[in-house]
Amino acid sequence: MRNSPFTRQTDWSSMTPAAIWQQGSRERERIARLYSRTTETTDSTSGLRTPQIARLEAVLFVADSPLSARKLVDAAKLVDANQCHDLVEQLNELYDADLSPFRIEQISSGYQLLTRPEYSQWLDRIHQRHVEMKLTPPALETLTIIAYRQPITRADVEAIRGVQSSEVIKQLMERQLIRIGGEDDSLGRPFLYETTKAFLQYMGIRRVDQLPNFAELRKGGELDPTVTDQKEDEVPEDESSSQAA
Repeated sequence: MRNSPFTRQTDWSSMTPAAIWQQGSRERERIARLYSRTTETTDSTSGLRTPQIARLEAVLFVADSPLSARKLVDAAKLVDANQCHDLVEQLNELYDADLSPFRIEQISSGYQLLTRPEYSQWLDRIHQRHVEMKLTPPALETLTIIAYRQPITRADVEAIRGVQSSEVIKQLMERQLIRIGGEDDSLGRPFLYETTKAFLQYMGIRRVDQLPNFAELRKGGELDPTVTDQKEDEVPEDESSSQAA
């Protein structure tokens, strides 16, 4: 009787280690290859998203502005803000491991999914993007002064620049990059100007003290805590319709 060309597969799960060892060197080599292949498959799938991470990533993908942890918890159906922070870190680890062009950054009081800076030139070519908020040199100069010396009056801005600045300040308010933060105690009680959350988004930073050389350029050394630590989800009341004092 001829032997069947088909070999019967051995049920290794029901065998003891000693029995497996007795199968011979060729079988042991085959088992080692199977085990190695299984390990490689497990490692390659370690980047799979859990349902929570997938929901969080989807919400960040469609958002066109930074979202606070509280909003992400509601939108992605997460447990709490702590879980949100942990999942953001896990996503960034996945992006780093995969050499992904994406990364989640904390901007102002929220999180936003962004492309890495080294890919900006390629995105500009493909989409022919234009800068939505291109500032003139006088506007950029005035905004810089306000950012580093806030809260500051218009007169102090003009003293530093050496030119009249009411029109430039008005333009910055219309773009919601600065706002009226109060009144000075000096004669006439002039308005005090400060930057907004839109300014933080424009600069891609979380707090104004992350600006370059902030400690050296900041008036008085210490920063007003109300400037650096705005409450999450706080919406500044931009006085864009007010006339610059």
